[in-house]
Amino acid sequence: PGIAIARGLRSRCDEIAILFVLGKKKMESEIICKAGFEARSIDVEGILGKGLLSLAKALFKTLVSSIQSLAIVRDFKPHVIVGVGGYSSGPVCLVAWFLGIPTAIHEQNSFPGLTNRILARFAKKAFISFEESRKYFKRGDVLLSGNPIRDELVHGKPSTREAHERFVILVMGGSQGARAINRAVVSALKELKKAGLFPLVIHQTGKNDFRQIRDDYHANGFDGDVREFIDDMATAYARADLVISRAGATTIAELAALGKPSILVPYPYAAHKHQEANARVLVARGGADMILERDLDGTSLAGKVRTYMQNRDELKKMSSGALKAGRPRAKEIIVEGLLELIKSA
Repeated sequence: PGIAIARGLRSRCDEIAILFVLGKKKMESEIICKAGFEARSIDVEGILGKGLLSLAKALFKTLVSSIQSLAIVRDFKPHVIVGVGGYSSGPVCLVAWFLGIPTAIHEQNSFPGLTNRILARFAKKAFISFEESRKYFKRGDVLLSGNPIRDELVHGKPSTREAHERFVILVMGGSQGARAINRAVVSALKELKKAGLFPLVIHQTGKNDFRQIRDDYHANGFDGDVREFIDDMATAYARADLVISRAGATTIAELAALGKPSILVPYPYAAHKHQEANARVLVARGGADMILERDLDGTSLAGKVRTYMQNRDELKKMSSGALKAGRPRAKEIIVEGLLELIKSA
């Protein structure tokens, strides 16, 4: 969402200068630079779930990252700082508050992470993606914005699926894949094949499982487009009748904005089970189905897929429910709020 917000600001202000402050993960830096933005890094890591020694190390890094953040902020001289919930948001936003620079935060999940729960006490504005999050933000201006999604998805190829066309399933476990989902899908496809059902599957496996899942498709005669990573998500979404995926905040926002029916399998080890909380919000609105990972196997997944393959009306209802939960103007709402902070600075 940070890139979407930055692009929105750039489209409104020709001469705006934007800087991303990140942790030390190389992938994050590469993504930001590839998107055309400047990035700097600080030494920071999470403190939850740490042993005593690791916790002491993390707290020391917090002190170091605060000094680094102070140097970066004084050098860049921003008019506003927005935190999007990562570990690096903490020291940067706290330094900004100390220096009197307006700050805002954006919370992607229905249950806020620790960083944003702390920063909520200091931020001028808090943008939330779910109404269920509002109770955790008691101070400042709290705005229900939604979670910004990529422009290429919002303005991408519209779905033109017809009832007589072959049923298409999009499987994705995030950019790194999800072994439990990958294996369950292969097992489910075997059961569907026995029942005389032959969906076409677009399957993002992640790097680690790619060869095994590709070989499983070939060995069992499944018709699928198996890839490590899908670059053109707009086309993949447009082709799909049903999506099987994790329940990260960005995925939930994309499914809702596009009105895509889905079977969600929340990552069970996410902090505070926030993926399960995200999924339950969409399920409660009739916009998704859900299988907890402890209940996930080929039989349970095949049963749900079979139901939707044989009952397109249920898919239409789910699509309608997802669309009602979507907030396609999230980026615009956040950009407007940030510009207000800049003008008042």
